[in-house]
Amino acid sequence: MKERLLQKFNEIFGAGGNAGVYFAPGRVNLIGEHTDYNGGHVFPCALTLGTYAAVRKREDKTLRFYSMNYEHLGVITSSVEGLTKDKKDDWANYPKGVIWALNQRGYVIDRGIDILYFGNIPNSSGLSSSASLEVLTGYILKELFHFNLYMIELALICQYGENKFIGVNCGIMDQFAVAMGKKDHAIFLDTSNLTCEYAPVKLDHARIVIASSNKKRGLGDSKYNERRGECEKALKELQGAMDIAALGELSEEEFEAHKGAISDPLCRKRAKHAVYENQRTIKAVKALKAGNIQEFGQLMNASHISLRDDYEVTGMELDTLAKAAWEQKGVIGSRMTGAGFGGCTVSIVENDYIKSFIDAVGKTYEEKVGYKADFYVVDIGNGPARL
Repeated sequence: MKERLLQKFNEIFGAGGNAGVYFAPGRVNLIGEHTDYNGGHVFPCALTLGTYAAVRKREDKTLRFYSMNYEHLGVITSSVEGLTKDKKDDWANYPKGVIWALNQRGYVIDRGIDILYFGNIPNSSGLSSSASLEVLTGYILKELFHFNLYMIELALICQYGENKFIGVNCGIMDQFAVAMGKKDHAIFLDTSNLTCEYAPVKLDHARIVIASSNKKRGLGDSKYNERRGECEKALKELQGAMDIAALGELSEEEFEAHKGAISDPLCRKRAKHAVYENQRTIKAVKALKAGNIQEFGQLMNASHISLRDDYEVTGMELDTLAKAAWEQKGVIGSRMTGAGFGGCTVSIVENDYIKSFIDAVGKTYEEKVGYKADFYVVDIGNGPARL
């Protein structure tokens, strides 16, 4: 991979000077969906799929971006000065947003870069190709310009860039999981205070299988911000009845006792998901630590049902994948992962049944939806690194 990137880099930007090659992972969230902006818990892990980049510092202030995934867009040129989001810059707005966010936080980038990217995360899959791209860019800039930055701080800066520069009101989970990934471990993260612990994911006789629905979606123009607003409205009304800072502070019992304070039935459903999903995540990590993988799988299934019925972010494609998965032999659990409205499901499947799982779920999906799903058998990997 390294040689391939450097060869392409020299072809696009010219040889001369040493280009460095870096990698940052994608992530999958095993459980805890739409809880991160509600002050709840999430349980993501970094993947061995991700984003690569070859990069070289320039002597001037010009930024030149190129993606092997979007070769038809050619080299996208900008400057380190006066950065603004520009529709014509397409995907390059994400790395621009990171540079802008670093500048906003006092980290001065006074010289341009030539940078070539290649990602093997399926686009719009819900495996955080955007967070992978952002954290990779941030990590490269930290190394090139010798910024004294902790990885948690870098994750927060990348989130800030996506919120304020891109305009997607995402929570912290994606950038955090990418920045803090650890091989064979998932991250049990309390998003209210960013305390986290690594929990070993010992699947023994099973693997994680990602099914990509191949339904294209853009987070910024999906109903993501709408769901977030509905939760904020529910929280505000609950705060009139009790002393809480976030929905993630509530147990199921506390929510049931006070849910009448939420006047809009739709907002009540959204808040119910946020509260119950948070508690499911806490239970799921306890189950995993106790070696009870079956209970973990049942909680994954319950998570999907809540995302379908209370949060309404699944859609026909993801529901078809999940339902087909539940019907297969050897499936421990399956659910949608990511923001929803397309993207992926994540399933835990016993090794002996992986092939039959992919064949059967793929056949059902194509028959019902009319086009193919893609399947990835994945491993849990580390965070960003220079290769």
